[in-house]
Amino acid sequence: MTDGISIGLASLQRDLANAYRLPPVEKWNPAHCGEIDIRIARDGTWFHEGTPIGRRELVRLFSTILRKDPDGYVLVTPGEKMRIRVEDVPFLAVLLREEAGRLIFTTNVGDETVAGPDNPIRVETHPETGEPAPYVHVRRGLEARISRTVFYQLADIAVPGAGAFAGQLGVWSEGVFFALGRPS
Repeated sequence: MTDGISIGLASLQRDLANAYRLPPVEKWNPAHCGEIDIRIARDGTWFHEGTPIGRRELVRLFSTILRKDPDGYVLVTPGEKMRIRVEDVPFLAVLLREEAGRLIFTTNVGDETVAGPDNPIRVETHPETGEPAPYVHVRRGLEARISRTVFYQLADIAVPGAGAFAGQLGVWSEGVFFALGRPS
């Protein structure tokens, strides 16, 4: 990594340690500086130069400066923007809890997101296998693929839809119905 991004990351890490809020990456517009050999695998593992990043804190830090631009995923600081590769989506939803009519997902990097109007759940169907591929919006255009275990939890609490969703099963969160699929 360049010195600029290292200095920027150190500053961000201090800021994050002092305040549990995400940096305003949507407001940063530095010049594109190229690519960095970071890849996020489909299972949520982050790699640097082909080696898994073992430090959870570093992965968490990188995840806070991740942004999805029209031309792909980038790590961005106030001074630099570096493109990375993401095999599917950057996060994996690994935990689910229900609380007062809300479905709260926790990702593999510790983000929490509440499914609702701003954070929809969507289910794609794999064209060859027919298997569902469920996702939930996390923040700023970034999504998490819902793990198989969490999807089974959703299936357990699914209810029949009505109206436009008749014939489908789905879940409710923050007053919004999210279709998961048709019963088999």
